[in-house]
Amino acid sequence: MSMISPDAEIEITGYQWVPPFARGFVRDLRPRWACEEAGIRYRERLADVTDKPDWLLEAQPWGQVPVLRDGDIVLFESGATLLHLGRKSETLLPGDPQRNAEAISWLFGAFNSVEPWLFEWVNVTAFARDEEWARLRRPSLEEFIAKRLAPLERLLGGQNWLGETFTIADIAMVTVLRAIGGSDLLSPHPATQAYVARGEARPAFRQAMADQLAVFDRHEPPEPQGE
Repeated sequence: MSMISPDAEIEITGYQWVPPFARGFVRDLRPRWACEEAGIRYRERLADVTDKPDWLLEAQPWGQVPVLRDGDIVLFESGATLLHLGRKSETLLPGDPQRNAEAISWLFGAFNSVEPWLFEWVNVTAFARDEEWARLRRPSLEEFIAKRLAPLERLLGGQNWLGETFTIADIAMVTVLRAIGGSDLLSPHPATQAYVARGEARPAFRQAMADQLAVFDRHEPPEPQGE
C-alpha cells in the first residue's frame, strides 16, 4: 500500500514530469522508497523541471529534487533525506552503534566512492558519446569502475545486503548501481548484479517506483498535432 497521504507531516518534492530517458532515475525515488520500507506517510509536492518555481530554488540551491520537509525542518540532497528518515525507524537505520555506523559509512560510500564514476560513465556513453574526448575516456573509466565494484562483489558474494539487514545504505547503493543496470559493466560482478535485482524486487521499491512513474504519466504533455 502506498504511503502517499495528502495530510502527512512529511513532504517530498519531485518533478511533475521528466523525459522518458530519466524516468525511474529521478532521485526523489530514494526517500519515497525509504518511506515505503518504514511505513512513513508522506505527501508529494511537484515542480516543473523546465520552469523551476521560486519555492524550489529557495529550498534547494540548484533547483534539484528531492527536497524533504518534516514540520519546520527542510533538507535537500537525497543522502540527507535518507539519513533523516533513517533516524525515524530502525527498519532503515539500526540502533546498534556499530551497525548504525556501518550503514552510514556505506550510505556515504555509495554517493562519494561509486556514484560519481557511474555518473561520468553515463555522460561519456550517452550525453557526450559523439565527442572525441568521451571515446578516449571510456576505456580507462570502465577499468576504474571495475575496481570500484570489486569490493562490493567480494562483500555481496557472502551476504544479501551491505550490512546484516537492509538499510538506507542499500537504498543508496541499489539506486546508484541501477544507472549501469542495462550495460555490460555489472556482468563480471554477478553477486552485485543479483544484489541490485534483490533491491528492485522489494515491494517497497516497486511501490515507490510505481508512485513516481504515475506522477509522470498524469502530467504527460500532449503530443503535438500534425498539420
